[in-house]
Amino acid sequence: MKTPKKIDCQTCEARLSSLFSCLDEAAVNRLSAGSICNIYRKGQIIFHEGNRPLGLYILRLGKVKIFKTGLDGSVQIVRLAGVGNFIGYRALLGEQVYSASAEAIEDCTVCFLEKSAFYDYLREEKMLSMGFLHLLSRELREAENTVLDLAQKSVRERLAEGLLFLKEKYGVEDDGTLRASFLREEMANLIGTAKETLIRALAEFKVEGLIETSGRAIRLLDQDGLMQVAQVEY
Repeated sequence: MKTPKKIDCQTCEARLSSLFSCLDEAAVNRLSAGSICNIYRKGQIIFHEGNRPLGLYILRLGKVKIFKTGLDGSVQIVRLAGVGNFIGYRALLGEQVYSASAEAIEDCTVCFLEKSAFYDYLREEKMLSMGFLHLLSRELREAENTVLDLAQKSVRERLAEGLLFLKEKYGVEDDGTLRASFLREEMANLIGTAKETLIRALAEFKVEGLIETSGRAIRLLDQDGLMQVAQVEY
């Protein structure tokens, strides 16, 4: 992690795409004065499962995975974060230790706001407080849907839905290549299956003309076809 630096929150695109976009000029100036930004290199841990949160993390640049580690050392990705997303806020609001760890999956710039300052904003800014309530509600609904998917959907359906989710979350290049690349083991963790099963499903998708692969890169060739396999609407 590089030395913390100050930034101007007034012109920050990540703030404008986050819940902090509701703050007025005076509150944004306070945010600039009270927060710092750190640079995390790919593979660095931002916070560890079991530690107690000291403040709020906001992802300014890059991509982060939130994961839990099993007793046998296995890893399960529970969430992916992108620009403007908050990281670790549920443990902070609940006065609990982190239930998962956060790791940079590419070089990232992450802003940090101390706990007391964050609580001051929640007390003073009603729109911000409502925004966090809506965020908690939405993530709870997504967690419930994930549990249902794992119980009811096949690996093919979950893989197709996962690829569409990555497109929605991080976007694609002009040729349809996903801007987020993962190790096959990481992608297997993301959809809740074994690495070998994932590799077979990807090979099937290639034969069916739904995707192309080159190393870790995945190019989406037929989004409508993926939607039909996933049985979802985007």
